[in-house]
Amino acid sequence: MAGALPEQELAEAPGIAGRSILVKVPATSANLGPGFDTLGLALAQYDELEVSVIDAGLEIEVHGVGAGEVPLDDSHLVVRAAAHSFARAGYALPPIRLVARNTIPHGRGLGSSGAAIVAGVMIAKGLLEGIVEFDADRLLELATELEGHPDNVAPALFGGLTIAWTTPEGPRHKKLIVHRGVSPLVLVPEHEMSTALARSLQPEQVPHEDAVFNVSRSALLVAALIQSPELLLAATEDKLHQNYRAQAMPETDALIRALRAAGHPAVVSGAGPSILVLASDPAERAEAAALVAERAETAWQALPLAVDFKGATVHAA
Repeated sequence: MAGALPEQELAEAPGIAGRSILVKVPATSANLGPGFDTLGLALAQYDELEVSVIDAGLEIEVHGVGAGEVPLDDSHLVVRAAAHSFARAGYALPPIRLVARNTIPHGRGLGSSGAAIVAGVMIAKGLLEGIVEFDADRLLELATELEGHPDNVAPALFGGLTIAWTTPEGPRHKKLIVHRGVSPLVLVPEHEMSTALARSLQPEQVPHEDAVFNVSRSALLVAALIQSPELLLAATEDKLHQNYRAQAMPETDALIRALRAAGHPAVVSGAGPSILVLASDPAERAEAAALVAERAETAWQALPLAVDFKGATVHAA
């Protein structure tokens, strides 16, 4: 925790005894094809958490996704992120009761770890309201310190389509409003994918022409998403990461190829193995879901989701 005070020097935050807050964080899809480690989209699928300051200890309940699987102690990612954010403000995380109701699938490329980190940062923002000011840059900085890169946490924090980049002064973002015709479809398989494994399949260097190709498609993708959805099929072409990762998720790769051959703008969602289809209207979205139901060798869940425009929220319970 760069910049935090040593644990024994952390003060108790004044005046937060008895505070109770509600936090809501959306799922995200990063990369969107060519926008590797840069572009992200917030989706209307949420983890919701209720957090109360209690007299002593740490109490955690998890319902829905992750119940019976995630740790129920201070190693829980949401708690770690909250403690990190408190420490960076010079305070110790108080005793809390955390009740999480999760719907974001784990290990499927939909930003579940980023959502957990953002939830922890928002817990600090909510419980320290009136004591510490967390502006947008500060929230993104804290979340990126834990996630390692801002492409998932930026849309989770701010909603919509985000472009994220890093500077010597820290991570930055630009939020854009997605064209109302864009109709996302997320296709979720039963199996998981390790982000670390997916990243390990990336080459250290790529051909110059592939880099130029992706620069052009990334620029086109921004235009397609905010203004010209009819360009989404061409705009979602990629040569930097999806082909290299295909060997680790062959069914994902086969379905994306089938979808794209049928004219649907399909990409790997984040590190996979889920698929994101950026359809230009609800009818196209339904056609893409039907194609996957017909072609898939294993069970895939089709989630027709809206774009989330708010991002993470926190308010008093």
